[in-house]
Amino acid sequence: MKGLALVVGIALALGACTSSDRPSSESDTTTTPPTTEAPEWARVDRALAELGPDVGFLAARVAPDGTCEPVHEVASSTARPMASQFKLLVLGALTEQIAAGEVSWDQALTVDEAVKSLGHTPESGALQFADAGTSVSVEEVATKMISISDNTAADMLIGLVGRDRVEDQGRRWTESAAANEPFLTTRQMLLLHYAAGLGDEYLATPADERAAFLASSVDPLPISDVATAYSDEPRYIEEIEWFASPDDVCRTFAGLQELSTEPALAPLSEILSHEVAGIGLDRSAWPTVWYKGGSESGVLTLGWLATDSDGETIVVEAMVSNPDEALAPDAITDLVALAEDAFALLV
Repeated sequence: MKGLALVVGIALALGACTSSDRPSSESDTTTTPPTTEAPEWARVDRALAELGPDVGFLAARVAPDGTCEPVHEVASSTARPMASQFKLLVLGALTEQIAAGEVSWDQALTVDEAVKSLGHTPESGALQFADAGTSVSVEEVATKMISISDNTAADMLIGLVGRDRVEDQGRRWTESAAANEPFLTTRQMLLLHYAAGLGDEYLATPADERAAFLASSVDPLPISDVATAYSDEPRYIEEIEWFASPDDVCRTFAGLQELSTEPALAPLSEILSHEVAGIGLDRSAWPTVWYKGGSESGVLTLGWLATDSDGETIVVEAMVSNPDEALAPDAITDLVALAEDAFALLV
């Protein structure tokens, strides 16, 4: 993704589990009262609800111990499709391995044709267009994964750190980890969504056999098979996706913030600061602004962590999904404006 264009070409972010696997402590957005009943927040809630039938929201302050302290929320503990925000968990697993000395920022990775995914245009600079055999550093791959939401970069890093380590990261930072096991690559997600019949086969496979199914029936397929049943309508977003709640995303941002204080992880903050999706914060007052969003047909997620000049940290996370039809073209612009309103109410 580049700038506000969170959707390019096919799908920029995708994931996996059956709807019965989705963790949920709240049945819908109407059963949980907002944290505060202030009229200003009620206007935010109404604007959010107009964007789709399933919405979640959290505006929270992050305490010095990394705890997210809600100021306002809408069904913030309910897991929903998170699209490309899953890349925050991959980044967490990577940076913990770097901190442990298992991986280095300057370590060279090689672009492999078999790992290439989709989701970008040639001018984006995404690694799907790099020649096979191209050597890139871990830091460059991580930067592309966040700054342009490069799907091939994400898959390369999942391969480097290992699926099990990403799943473990999810267990420690989220309450939704079981819904994301086995943790899919974007290439696997695209094939499961769009290769004719493959998604139904996957869902019919027992949960403990799905990793083997991916290895035997998905990974050998050419990525061109995505075209066999491609549609611009939502596909399997409640069954085959990555899932998280706004609370999960806040904890993940807070975990990354804690990691960023380690000297060996100095590039982490810069990587997360590359793109802020047009949020109108005065950077003299807010010297640190991190952003990660995600999108595919029927799914839109936007999240920010911002720290002001006094050291106070705020997270704003908004999630919208519709399994029946694509979201309106201007949904992202509306959601960014809503987030700006939320920041204004927090200061």
